[in-house]
Amino acid sequence: MAQAFMDFLKSTGFAAITIQQIIMLLISFLLLYLAIKKEFEPLLLLPIAFGMLLTNLPLAELMKGPVAGSIEPGGLLWYFYQGDHLGLFPPIIFLGIGAMTDFGPLIANPKSLLLGAAAQFGIYTTFIGAIGTGLFNAQEAAAIAIIGGADGPTAIFLASKLAPHILGAIAVAAYSYMALVPVIQPPIMKALTTKEERMIKMKQLRKVSKLEKILFPIATTLIVALIVPPATALVGMLMLGNLFKESGVVARLEDTAKNALINIVTIFLGVSVGATATAAAFLNVKTLAIMALGVLAFAIGTAAGVILAKIMNKISGGGINPLIGSAGVSAVPMAARVSQKVGQQENPSNFLLMHAMGPNVAGVIGSAVSAGVLLSLFG
Repeated sequence: MAQAFMDFLKSTGFAAITIQQIIMLLISFLLLYLAIKKEFEPLLLLPIAFGMLLTNLPLAELMKGPVAGSIEPGGLLWYFYQGDHLGLFPPIIFLGIGAMTDFGPLIANPKSLLLGAAAQFGIYTTFIGAIGTGLFNAQEAAAIAIIGGADGPTAIFLASKLAPHILGAIAVAAYSYMALVPVIQPPIMKALTTKEERMIKMKQLRKVSKLEKILFPIATTLIVALIVPPATALVGMLMLGNLFKESGVVARLEDTAKNALINIVTIFLGVSVGATATAAAFLNVKTLAIMALGVLAFAIGTAAGVILAKIMNKISGGGINPLIGSAGVSAVPMAARVSQKVGQQENPSNFLLMHAMGPNVAGVIGSAVSAGVLLSLFG
């Protein structure tokens, strides 16, 4: 009887658990706390954290792949992960984002496209920085740099193509910093602008016609696909979702894309991405470097957008509030809300939200194009 009891104990996870796995479980608990209590990007951080918890449970083997020549199936999360590995989930997420996005502010003020492009500067400078550390090869550096776009699906898409072995660390960094937009951006915005600049009121945007809104996703898809073919999957799905919305003739498809479909895929993507964060893949010097480079990329992108907006304000003779430049990172709509909040702190009658939405949605396109450029160079 005693031997049977001992054999049972040896077969449990308690006997097999390692210190490294315990550390990873504690990290997953921290992320769950941030998602539930602090509401930091909970729609993705919660499933990512729980996926991290599941993959680090000893003997569960939920990420174990099927053995060649055997009829034994792989673990549940391994099959979920194929949607990441094959690049299926991020474009579907973009389809839903497109169905929820109004490109009107960008169409009304095309100059805001420049601010979305400027914010991508953080991606390319961080790529150089990652190479400079000597810890990463070109493919890994490109996957890390895309964190600067503040676009989780794009980061996952590129990492799954170029550096799947560090996908977990990149995903956690990307969504952590997206959640911390209201904390990271304001000090940078205030340091780079004067009180007078932050108080600038901008003229009301012109009304955008329905025809313009319908032509925009079609034209954007053609232009981006012809210039940067590897970006077609992300931009094409983003624009298809937007065409569902703006055409006004496929309400059921629009509703499915922005509700049921994106929610289902978000669950699968979040849990499977979290499941890549095993102790072996996560607890190392590279992960710490990824976290540091990620926040650097995000900070540089924010600063670049603000600086270009300042320059545009000077050239135009005034009338452009530099705070909207920070929204060029594609954390939609959180970055635009931060621009609005910081502007109203200086001038309560200032309303920058719609102006900031222009560079904000431009940043979504910009990060997808940047991913395509990096994929074409290093894929």
